[in-house]
Amino acid sequence: MAEGSGSRHRSLYKLVGSPPWKEAFRQGCLERMRNSRDRLLNKYRQAGGNMSGGAQNTFLVQEVMEEEWNALQLAESRPEALAQLEEPLDLAVLEEIQQELIDQEQSIISEYEKSLQFDEKCLSVMLAEWEANSLICPVCTKYNLRIASGVVMCRCGLYIPSHSPEVTEQKFRACLEDSVNEHSACCPHTPAFSVTEGTEEKSSLLMSCLACDTWAVIL
Repeated sequence: MAEGSGSRHRSLYKLVGSPPWKEAFRQGCLERMRNSRDRLLNKYRQAGGNMSGGAQNTFLVQEVMEEEWNALQLAESRPEALAQLEEPLDLAVLEEIQQELIDQEQSIISEYEKSLQFDEKCLSVMLAEWEANSLICPVCTKYNLRIASGVVMCRCGLYIPSHSPEVTEQKFRACLEDSVNEHSACCPHTPAFSVTEGTEEKSSLLMSCLACDTWAVIL
């Protein structure tokens, strides 16, 4: 298996020698990396969110270069192109392309980390607001909720008929906090809240997260 991987790696050093072909390979690699964002972040998360520098510690750079090289070989079938495929390429050109991909990979991961930090701040603000004297509506996150006789209401239009007359602000607050904390233990993203419009059944408050593809009925 290692021998096969090494053979594929060495094959990258046989690329078209003319500048247009070098640029085509470079642009193809960069575009492929951009389109592989989800795959890259999955590898990053599987590695425990540990980002190390250096070509030997990249997550997707080598795969992207090999995939683009294979695609280039399949796409070019003209005699003059096939002849050029046998011309050795200066290793400095490959290393330059590789470094660009490393920089792009690290840029994608850095943006993802910033997004996580923003979500964590939003979650902290949300929990802090819920812990204040007034209970903020989880749907609009703007107005205070009112609960009377088990009915949950908000100026934004939220209206959830009584599922239980025993629902109080304290119980509803605890239910929200428990649900958010349970979600944050498995996913770093901030969940969203919405109201299901029931016909035969009563409306319910739903917590969902697109990032981890989960949902739960809160009330």
